[in-house]
This record gives sequence, structure tokens and C-alpha cells, in this order.
Amino acid sequence: MRIALAAAVSLVALWLAPLVLSSYQLGLLTKILIFAIFAMSLNLILGYGGLPSLGHAAYFGVAAYTVGLLALRGWPNFWLAFAAGLAAATLAAALFGLLALRTHGAYLLMITLALAQVLWGIAFGWRSFTGGDDGLAGVPRPDAGLPWSLAGDAPFYYLVTVVFAASTGLLALVVTSPFGRALVGIRESERRMDVLGFNTWAHKYVAFVLAGALAGAAGILFVYYNRFVSPAYLSVVFSATGMIMVILGGAGTLLGPALGSALIVFLENAISAHTQRWLLVLGCIYVGVTLFAPSGILGLLQRRVRGMRR
Repeated sequence: MRIALAAAVSLVALWLAPLVLSSYQLGLLTKILIFAIFAMSLNLILGYGGLPSLGHAAYFGVAAYTVGLLALRGWPNFWLAFAAGLAAATLAAALFGLLALRTHGAYLLMITLALAQVLWGIAFGWRSFTGGDDGLAGVPRPDAGLPWSLAGDAPFYYLVTVVFAASTGLLALVVTSPFGRALVGIRESERRMDVLGFNTWAHKYVAFVLAGALAGAAGILFVYYNRFVSPAYLSVVFSATGMIMVILGGAGTLLGPALGSALIVFLENAISAHTQRWLLVLGCIYVGVTLFAPSGILGLLQRRVRGMRR
């Protein structure tokens, strides 16, 4: 009951946000929600499945490029472009999963990185198609066939809010289902789950593909948000940033990655205004969280609350 009430209050607050925020603040909140979807998608395999990945940006970038190319090459229909972007991200995750899930631990980390770098190399080198390192600029905001345009900041924010709420609801259903509990069991002891008769590879593969599809949804929203897509969307820095969001907020918790994304996006905007060495600061944040709050901010708060109750 408390969770449902908190979710309802949060949704109302998000829905009323455009009435009290400035244009800059609303844009920042929109970016936070998009990255929250990306971080929560990674958390499904990292936090719940115990599958580390340094190539999760591949699905984000594939979906973004698909939508950007369709929008700029004469196929501006939002619903078809959204479906095509999701399909491209899902297909990429399905193919990469067949290769990556043959490995474990550090080898899994390296193969996901290598596969994502292949896509980065294609996007960087195929200048006539992808624009190379210049990227693709001028991607228009969609109208989605609605009576109102999504070109404005507030209407687009509401679109992002709807997708964020749907993604959060879907992930909540997944992680609380028998499938989600089995995924946690695989994270804790894959051999034990094998002995109990679970098809551990199938569970990991389904989670891997679902995480890729949700990352694709975030990529689609981000290309419309920025009106631009470049090879940076496929880079290891992008993947590492998502991983830090998950770890900072709290891996294995539903909303921890959303909290992590809010903190990282806010700090990036605040610090980048004073220095260009944001990546150095990001590395320091990762080291600090790993040493002093390995369960993330949400995990740290939960431990403090339990300690106070005792």
C-alpha cells in the first residue's frame, strides 16, 4: 500500500513539474528521466542478474541511429520510427546475447565492450551514411499524429514521463515475478539454480534482450531530446556512465538507478560549467562509491533506517 501511494504521489509530482520549473530545469529533468530508463535497463542484468556489461550503450545508440536516419531520410512517422528503433535495439541485444552469454565475469565484460566497439567503429567510419564523428544533426521532434505538437519542451517532457512510468511499471512486474526471483537466484548461485532445474541460460538471455529493448527506448527519446545522434552514443564512456548510475544509486533496487541518474546528470551539468574534466570527477565518484557505499546510496539509506529502528 505504501509503495503504491508513493508511486502515485511521484507520478503526480512529475506531471505537475512543468507548472513550476523553468525551461532549463524542465530540460534537465527530461534528461534525467531518459537516463533513468537507460540505467534501470542496465540494472536488470547487472543488479538482478549479476551480468556486468560495458557495451550496454550499443542498444541505446542503435535505436538512436535508427530513428535519426529514418527522420532525416524521409520517414518521419513517429510510431513507425519508434517501433523500428525498438526492433533494431532488440535484435542487436538478441544477437549480442548469443555471443556474450557464453562467457562469465571479466570475459563477459570484455566481450560486451568489444561488440559495442564494433558498432562504434561502423558509426564512426561510415561517414556517408552515419555522418561519421560529426553525427546526424537536425532530427525533428515528432508530432505522433496527436492534436498537439511534441516540439515544445513541456509536451515532449510528458511523452518522456509516460515512457518512464511504463518502463518502471514493466520492470517492477518483471523483478517481482517468479522470473525476477529466479534471476536473483542465478545471480547468487547459478550452479544451485541449475541443480534445482532452472534453465539459467534462458533466464539470462531473456533478461539481456529485455534490457537491450528498454535501453533502445531511452536512445529513441534521447535522439529526439538532443535532436542529434553521434558515435558517442555507442561509446564505452556512455556504457560506463550507465554502470556508475546503477552502482551509485543502488544495484539490485528498482529505483536506485533512477536516483543515480539524477545525481550524475545534475553533477555533470553543475561541474561542466566550471571545468572540462568531468570524466575525472566521474571516475572519482566511482572510486568513492565503491569504497564507502558499495551497495549504493539507496542501500546506505536503507541500512541507516534499519539501524534507527533498532
